Amino acid sequence: MVDLAIVGAGPIGIETAILAKRAGLDYRLLEKGCIVNAIAGYPTYMTFFTTSERLEVGGHPLVTTTDKPTRKEALDYYRKVVANEGLALTQFTAVTALEVEDGGFLLRTRGLAPANAGEGEVRARTVAVATGYFDNPKRLGVPGEDLPNVSHYYSEAHPFFGRNVTIVGAGSSAADAALDLFRAGARVTMVHRGSDFRHSLKYWIRPNLENRVKEGSIVAHFQSVVREILPDRVVVERAASGAPGESFDIPTDQTFLLTGYFASPALLRSAGVALDLGTLAARLDPDTFETDVPGLFVVGSAGFGTRTSDVFIENGIVHARKAMAAIEARLRRVPSLA
Repeated sequence: MVDLAIVGAGPIGIETAILAKRAGLDYRLLEKGCIVNAIAGYPTYMTFFTTSERLEVGGHPLVTTTDKPTRKEALDYYRKVVANEGLALTQFTAVTALEVEDGGFLLRTRGLAPANAGEGEVRARTVAVATGYFDNPKRLGVPGEDLPNVSHYYSEAHPFFGRNVTIVGAGSSAADAALDLFRAGARVTMVHRGSDFRHSLKYWIRPNLENRVKEGSIVAHFQSVVREILPDRVVVERAASGAPGESFDIPTDQTFLLTGYFASPALLRSAGVALDLGTLAARLDPDTFETDVPGLFVVGSAGFGTRTSDVFIENGIVHARKAMAAIEARLRRVPSLA
């Protein structure tokens, strides 16, 4: 039985593992994909909205060419941090269930790579869940959502030169994708159920996008909802108060559903953690980020359900530090660790 099992090797999980190692704890860092798997899935040429020093872990400086790092710079950085720290990391191993046992927890695992395929188990005195939310898109629940030319993740613009692209969503990620595609020569249409772009749209993005819409370079349909996605078009209904609205088709080669993501409650639920019925957020001690299951901690956005806008890498790192202070203090009181 290890002292601490950390589920998720994103920036928050890496920070937790670094602190555990420096505290002299016997820990394991488990990741179902590659390290910082969510960042690996970001748009190819993405630049972060935040500055480099706010993404740093373990006191390692993140040196970038500008004040805001690119996706590639972040991937290079986190790989080097994990290598230089020599973290006890197992990649491509999913934690499928988390069970409470006498004296700790049982984590049921499934290897996702040929080298570690099969079922396994890890036992730990304490657990820190840092799984984030990027694996769980908010689905529309409409016919055609799973077609090959539909994605909940934006990649890059080049393949869509001269093609029709529909983007569902109106936040910063959707806006960035729309502008990127427009610059690459795609014919871009945006669909959003609200009456305007989201209030959270970054202030430096909004003027550019609004001007492109005003001049007709990007088409935007507000107060509109997608009813069906077909291989060559998207069926949209314009919202009407209290009555069915007008339905129309948007010719489409590719549809990006950039409507946001949420933290899956499945793992926490399997351990008996109390969750808010509306938001799926866990009940956490704000000083330690421990759940109502003693010894089970949740750091970063993993415990916030649909409230993903409340947590970013920078404040998730604060969660990790508070949780590790509580975990270390608790484990130091165990005689076998004295």
